[in-house]
Amino acid sequence: MDFEFTAEQQLLRDTVTEFLSARYGVDSSRDAARLGAGYQPEIWRGFAEEVGILGAGLPERVGGFDGGPVETMIIAEALGGALVIEPYVDTAVLGGGLLRRAGGERAENLLRGIVEGTVITAFAALEAGSGYDVHRIETTARRDGEQWVLDGAKTAVTSAPLASHLLVTARTGAGLSLFVVPAATDGLTAHPYRTIDDRRAADLVLDGVRVPADALLGPEGAAGDSIELAVDEAIAAICAEAVGAMRRVLADTVEYSKQRKQFGVPISSFQVLQHRMVDMHLELEQAIAASYLVTLKLDAAPADRARAAAAAKATIARAAGFIGQHAVQLHGAMGMTEELAIGHFFKRLTAIRSEWGSRDQHIARYAALSRAES
Repeated sequence: MDFEFTAEQQLLRDTVTEFLSARYGVDSSRDAARLGAGYQPEIWRGFAEEVGILGAGLPERVGGFDGGPVETMIIAEALGGALVIEPYVDTAVLGGGLLRRAGGERAENLLRGIVEGTVITAFAALEAGSGYDVHRIETTARRDGEQWVLDGAKTAVTSAPLASHLLVTARTGAGLSLFVVPAATDGLTAHPYRTIDDRRAADLVLDGVRVPADALLGPEGAAGDSIELAVDEAIAAICAEAVGAMRRVLADTVEYSKQRKQFGVPISSFQVLQHRMVDMHLELEQAIAASYLVTLKLDAAPADRARAAAAAKATIARAAGFIGQHAVQLHGAMGMTEELAIGHFFKRLTAIRSEWGSRDQHIARYAALSRAES
């Protein structure tokens, strides 16, 4: 199989990497996360207007450039290498994918807003008792004249404090459905907080939230397949993000080992530490292969796609834990200080290990899918 990027894909990678190298710093992003709005609006505008990555996977009719899963992987990996906190996956991948498949005037307008950088979405799917099963929800939606009325609660909705629009799953008489709810809607209460990796999330309560009839995205009761695909696309993107982060962590660790001296010589000369860094490199290579696998399987049959997503997430979770933990250990106490980027990368890799399902959950998912096929 050919894993070489096309000239256009290489140009995309170089463009995003150069933009981030020139404009993005870990210090400024941490300040935005902890003291500011939770992201950098000027960077978000740059994503839209200067490098155009917010529309990479969206149709030309809404201003995008019809890129595919490989383009999304390239972008996500570059963002991971720069430890970007802006909500690219939640908006351009999850939100963009759900809206693109839903169709309709409301969805098309929101997609144009995503491309232009004026719309940020958050996917409100999980609940206190659902785990990572998007079908296990108790939030309800009922018709009342020309409106829908939503009641329920959502938990750990990443990017919700930043979002202009929420994409909310709810159960109607016909089954699992998807609704768009503007963030400033009466009856919607958000309890925001900062996550361990300096991102923003919120728990949401919907108490008689009223939205118009066209807030229903796609056919009533038929959102399940689209949601499962969107979540697997998000898993592929965060796997690529993790690869970018692990590349940076390993490179920084190798460089540090050449500078740090013990007993008068660089610690990179110690054979046991050389072996440790080789093991980290092997974990990274397996993670890269897993990221490629799920990316190339996103257009496959649902069962094949789901198996690839489960395998990739389980592999990435193991690699992220191994590389992150050993990188901190090789840096010593410096590895967990605020001054070094390595500690921030470690926190993000730790969060990715559980995002949209832990390693154990995806191993179980893979086993269940394999049993169902046999």
